[in-house]
Amino acid sequence: MQQGRSQALVHEMGLDEANIDRRMKAVGFEPSDLPNIEAIKDAVVAHVDDYNKTFFDHLSRLEEARPLLTSVALLDRAKQLKRAHIVAMVGGDYGLLYAEQRLELASLYAAAGLDTRAFLGAFHHLLKHIGVDLMKQPERASLERFESFMSLKKVAFFDIALIVDVLVFERERVIRQQQEAIRELSTPVLQVRNRMLLLPIIGIIDTLRARLITESLLSSVRQNRAKVVVMDVTGVATIDSKVANHILQTVTAARLMGAEVIVTGLSADVAQSLAAIGIDLSKLNTVGDLQGGMEEAEQILGYRVLQASAVAPTAPLAS
Repeated sequence: MQQGRSQALVHEMGLDEANIDRRMKAVGFEPSDLPNIEAIKDAVVAHVDDYNKTFFDHLSRLEEARPLLTSVALLDRAKQLKRAHIVAMVGGDYGLLYAEQRLELASLYAAAGLDTRAFLGAFHHLLKHIGVDLMKQPERASLERFESFMSLKKVAFFDIALIVDVLVFERERVIRQQQEAIRELSTPVLQVRNRMLLLPIIGIIDTLRARLITESLLSSVRQNRAKVVVMDVTGVATIDSKVANHILQTVTAARLMGAEVIVTGLSADVAQSLAAIGIDLSKLNTVGDLQGGMEEAEQILGYRVLQASAVAPTAPLAS
C-alpha cells in the first residue's frame, strides 16, 4: 500500500528529474562527490545490518516512536526498507527511482504516526555511527575518509528533506480531511420531503463558513432538484454585513437554479443588526420560526396539512 502511496506522492509533490536535481544542488551535491561515495560503498554495505539495527535501537528508546514499534507488520516492513535505503545511499544513483523509494519509506513512517523529531534523532545517530566507522579505515588518509563522509552526508540531507516533506505533507493532508469533515457536519443540508431541503445553521458564521454554506446548498439543490429550501438561523447569534450579503447572494443563486429560499429563526438582535447596517431584507423571504417556514415550504410545493378529526369511540360488542 505504501508503494502505491509513494507513486501518488511523486505527482502530488511535483517530483521529477528537474526537481530532484534542484534538491541535490541545494545540499551541495556535485559529480565530484560520486567517487568519494564509491570509495566507501563496500565498507557501508558490509555493515548494513549493523547500521540498520543502530537506527531502530535508537528509536526503541524514544516514546515518540512507539506507534511504529508496536506494529509488528509496519516495523518489519520499515526495517526492510531502511536496510535497502542504507545500501542505496552508497549506490551512486540518485534519480527519480531513488526518490520514490525514499517516499515509500516516508509514507510508511507517516502511516505509523512516527514523530518527525524521533526520525531525525535516529537518522543523526545512524550517520554518527557510520562516520565513526569510516574514520577508522586504516587504508585511507584521514582527509579522504572525511571527504567521503561529507559526500555521504549530502545524500543524507537530501533524504532527510524528502522524508520530512512527506511527513509534513501527510500530516497536513489528514488535517485537511478532518477540517473538511467538520465543515460538512457543520453545514448539513437535509432532504425532508421530495424537492424540499432544510439547512439548519448553528454557531458563528464567518466569511469562510458562509462560502462553504453556499457551495453545500447549491450542490444539494442541484442533486435533489429542490424547489424550496428552508434556511434556519435560530442558532446564529450574530451576522455581520459581509456574511449577510453572502447569504443574499446565496438566496439569489438558489433562485437562479429554480429554488425558493425561506429564512427562518432570525432573532431580534440579528434583525436589528441587519437593519442597522442597511441590508435590504426585502430580497429575503423570512418567516418567524422553523415550523412556520416548513408550513410555507409545503404550501409552495402544493402540500396541505389536514388536522385529523377525533375518532368516535367504538360501540361495545353485543354479548
